[in-house]
Amino acid sequence: MRDKDAAAFVRSVADGNETVPTVTVAGHAMVTPSKRQLLDTVCEHAPHLLAS
Repeated sequence: MRDKDAAAFVRSVADGNETVPTVTVAGHAMVTPSKRQLLDTVCEHAPHLLAS
């Protein structure tokens, strides 16, 4: 990773690994989430991001 702060964040939520994709939704970090996990998290924590 080129961005050292981003790499440090990824390591902090991925048990020390630089695993991608690492995604955050409204402060909730997920490491290699499935589409279902990602959609469920958006629905729960950031529904305003979904198209109406």
